[in-house]
Amino acid sequence: MEKEFIDLFELQTQLKKGIECLFPSRIWVRAEVSAVKARSGGHCYLELSQSDEKGLTAKANAIIWASKYRFIAPYFQSVTGSPVSEGMVILAEVQVNYSQLYGFSLIINDIDPEYSLGIKELERQRTIERLGKEGLLELQKGLSLPQLPYRLAVISAEDAAGYRDFVRHIEENAYGFRLSLELYPALMQGADCPESIITALDAILDSGNEYDAVLILRGGGARLDLACFDDYGLAAVIAQYPLPVLTAIGHDQDFHVCDMVAYEYVKTPTALADYILSIYEDEDARLSSYMTRMKLAFGSRISAMESYVGMLGSRIRGGFSLKLAAMEASLRLLEARIGAADPRKILERGYALAVDGEGRVMKGAEGSSPGDRMSLMFADGTLDCLIEKVR
Repeated sequence: MEKEFIDLFELQTQLKKGIECLFPSRIWVRAEVSAVKARSGGHCYLELSQSDEKGLTAKANAIIWASKYRFIAPYFQSVTGSPVSEGMVILAEVQVNYSQLYGFSLIINDIDPEYSLGIKELERQRTIERLGKEGLLELQKGLSLPQLPYRLAVISAEDAAGYRDFVRHIEENAYGFRLSLELYPALMQGADCPESIITALDAILDSGNEYDAVLILRGGGARLDLACFDDYGLAAVIAQYPLPVLTAIGHDQDFHVCDMVAYEYVKTPTALADYILSIYEDEDARLSSYMTRMKLAFGSRISAMESYVGMLGSRIRGGFSLKLAAMEASLRLLEARIGAADPRKILERGYALAVDGEGRVMKGAEGSSPGDRMSLMFADGTLDCLIEKVR
């Protein structure tokens, strides 16, 4: 019995008719971009996919014709700040297409950039809620930054302008402060960014160096380029890191989950350099104030001591003057007394001094006999006498 069959082309044609009949007009499809390639001719080829916790569940090839891509691409980037790239979840308006030669594919007519932003924001909020439930949001705030953070490990891309700005700002500071900076290179955007930074964080701990803090520098960029800093895994590692982590990964309009869990965050690498230098400036001002107070205190103390010594000198000089005057008065009195007792003074008043022949002062007539010799001393001379009679 002859078997019934159809040609492959007929089968493919029936499939094409069936699919196009099932999806006669454009529909909006949500999918993740797993690969994207813009060709020189202007067309853009994508691979779209969908996954769940078990893994890949669906995939399809898609194309944006050059006539559409030249409008879709710049608009998408102007809204999201980033081109369509791998890892993004997009909402695309597609026309289902089936080719007998190339099979099933999707022709993309439009992409909603607001949806991609919304998906990222939703994921971000879920990450924040999860970190909060796990008690990880405030762990870094419990650490202490050294009084003068000197040895700093820096995670950044070596050729990043933000990193160069940071280093230049630190090295050219007006105060001449010198800090030790050591770079641990890492990817700072893209799907591999979180794992790359985690690897750098591990390398810092494995180095055995005693760093005072870790700095993560990015310096802004497109919003979706910076979405890696909303990654749960990276944020959880930073939150539980044993060293203070300081971040500077966005411009003024950016605030990421990694900023939330960090010890401290600022907007730009230059602002982070200013923050660190301000710690040194404050300490320098405190020490200067302390030295000024010490000088004033010592100056006041020295002035007080000089006044005290001057007062003592005055008292000592005054005391010596009084003592000297008293001594001079005593000397004059003594001199007067001595002068008054001087025999010459007595003789000058008309008295005479009697001495015996031996030269002894005679205090009376007792002991004298006739025939003895004696002398009478006057102020103007001496008389030698012979005693004739004692009465």
